[in-house]
Amino acid sequence: MLPSSIQISGEPLSGAEVRDICRGLRDNAVRLLSLRGCRLCDRDFGRICRALAGATSLAQLNLNLGVVSSPSRIKQLAEALRTNRSIQSLFLHGSPLTDAGLALLNPALALHPALVALDLGDCMLGDEAINLICGLLPPDGAKSGLKELTLSANPGITPKGWSRLAIAVAHSSQVRVLNLDYNPLGDHVAAMLAVAVASSRTLEVLDLEGTGLTNQSAQTLLDMVENYPTALRSLVLAENSISPELQQQICDLLSEGEEEEEVAGGAGDTQERERGREPAAHQRGSSSWMCPSDPSSQMVLMTSGLGDSLLAETEM
Repeated sequence: MLPSSIQISGEPLSGAEVRDICRGLRDNAVRLLSLRGCRLCDRDFGRICRALAGATSLAQLNLNLGVVSSPSRIKQLAEALRTNRSIQSLFLHGSPLTDAGLALLNPALALHPALVALDLGDCMLGDEAINLICGLLPPDGAKSGLKELTLSANPGITPKGWSRLAIAVAHSSQVRVLNLDYNPLGDHVAAMLAVAVASSRTLEVLDLEGTGLTNQSAQTLLDMVENYPTALRSLVLAENSISPELQQQICDLLSEGEEEEEVAGGAGDTQERERGREPAAHQRGSSSWMCPSDPSSQMVLMTSGLGDSLLAETEM
């Protein structure tokens, strides 16, 4: 039987359900496990962690919205991740990790051989956590690292922390998607991020929705897109004090760059990974402005905010 998925949202888990989950993990019958917002006792959480430690088919683990709710659970998850070798995407959005909790998780995250996507949005992180996260974005020629990082809604991170992250992104040879929405970044941090984008050869998607930007930031980003060739395909600027005219100019330039790449090299095949990212602190409506340069990049941004509709794709 091909690996499938287990998806439960916002429900209390019974003992029978926990046993079924553990059995599926031990039998390597689960590719995607999503328990977002579920309520379970510490004993059952520990049972699940022990089962996922040895699971070889599990590629995506979604424990969003408070499932990892205490230091003891953080330690249990860290122990499981030290043994697991298959998880590619880990979603902990809305978990009260704090810097101390991430310090407990970090050794397992740093040594995990398969992890490429990490959601730490709304996890009460600060600058100390950023120092650890930068270690997951190794510089060119080092080791493999994260390709997708979400740090939405962590207002405790200061401009000093964001500047350190910008430097790490600039030198990373891996990261492709960076979600920083609903953080109070402001124009100064946005300018540093523009330099990081201009330096990066891999960053394709940058989400700056609701980050306190003005036309000053938009002009800097416009100059960057206009004058420096980058890999950037999508830039989200909704819920900022930026004129529609500047937003459209940036969108047009990104679209032109994508069209030129397609003419030169042809459109390559893309493989979509299941997404478990949560909406950030604010609910996003249909009026949100985003700038995708092609349909595939639009799908990345739209589906990444739909934690309730994870897709259970099985490999044929």
